[in-house]
Amino acid sequence: MMEEAPLQKLEAPLWQEQGVALWVKREDLLHPHISGNKWRKLKYNLQEARQQDHHTLLTFGGAYSNHIAATAAAGKAYGFRSIGIIRGEEHLPLNPTLALATSCGMQLHYISREQYRLKSEPGFLQELRAQFGQVYVLPEGGTNLLAVKGCAEIVPDIDVDFSHICCAMGTGGTFAGIVAGLTGEKEALGFPALKGGAFLRQEVEELVLAYSGQRYHNWQLATEYHFGGYAKVKPELLAFMAQFKQEHGIPLEPVYTGKMMYGLFDLVRKGYFPRGSRVVAVHTGGLQGNAGFKERLGVEV
Repeated sequence: MMEEAPLQKLEAPLWQEQGVALWVKREDLLHPHISGNKWRKLKYNLQEARQQDHHTLLTFGGAYSNHIAATAAAGKAYGFRSIGIIRGEEHLPLNPTLALATSCGMQLHYISREQYRLKSEPGFLQELRAQFGQVYVLPEGGTNLLAVKGCAEIVPDIDVDFSHICCAMGTGGTFAGIVAGLTGEKEALGFPALKGGAFLRQEVEELVLAYSGQRYHNWQLATEYHFGGYAKVKPELLAFMAQFKQEHGIPLEPVYTGKMMYGLFDLVRKGYFPRGSRVVAVHTGGLQGNAGFKERLGVEV
């Protein structure tokens, strides 16, 4: 059962000084384990798997993957078996992400990093089907055209008149859905979590074109807020997240939403948004990863 994803208006002196209004779209509240963009990405894929009479979901991810955790939870909730192809070697005891996945019944299968690079190759996928049977394959991060369709529904679910919408980016599927959902109106701003995230521009363009048949130009990427690269953090990011949670009561995580929100506040400080702008920041969830972050780094987030 999905919950609501309400809009939460933030009262921040910095934004008020700049004449900019900010709402957070609380997609993290959609479901305790299939939260945020993961539910949006899985929604139509689960329907398609059911229509094709599949009983098993197979997908890919690292040991701390939000997508792995969400797919396992979705499989349990909607009656699918699930298989996670995990990059790297098994480490026991399992970290919180993989422990959650196995508690939902997911079967974990570890492969080398070299093999993992083949995850999109038809020959390798055929080998997996030979090994595991007729499975419904979800790509790493869950991004495909059905995921774009689900994420496009974020836009009409926003009931304020906004000028800009922002979200964090991993594989680019959520942001592509938002761009498609805007149909060329308003402005979208994406925050890649990876260093060198400019390559995502082409990924987004291709996904939007394949989904909608259109090319839109009302979007930009803010590529300078990666803090050293994927899953890397710096003290100022953690300090910002702690202060943000204290002031607004909204938890963030350091891989995606923390970086996006830090970047948003920095851009407002620099006058990026014209006075009178009305900004919606999409909270894409992923909070399950905080337990693993604490375990790895001994840092409370």
